[in-house]
Amino acid sequence: MTTTELANWMAIYAATGLCCMFAFALSVTTVGIEVIREKPWRSIRGWKAIALFGPKLWLRWQKRYLFSTPVTLAIVGWFSATLDWTR
Repeated sequence: MTTTELANWMAIYAATGLCCMFAFALSVTTVGIEVIREKPWRSIRGWKAIALFGPKLWLRWQKRYLFSTPVTLAIVGWFSATLDWTR
């Protein structure tokens, strides 16, 4: 592997990490705003609802985070297409 290819791969991984960091921050913020607006803790009645509150919250966050996957792939794919691989 040449130094150019190595540098390009490192740049692609850095871009992917940056996109994932933004996706994480936005999904946490979105879920936080939703939880504050909906106040789901008001409907907790009994031990079963208490036990399921955390997993439901985690699933909501996972859904928001995974919705960013196509955008992340598009951005990183476009970025990798702009790199010069022939040097």
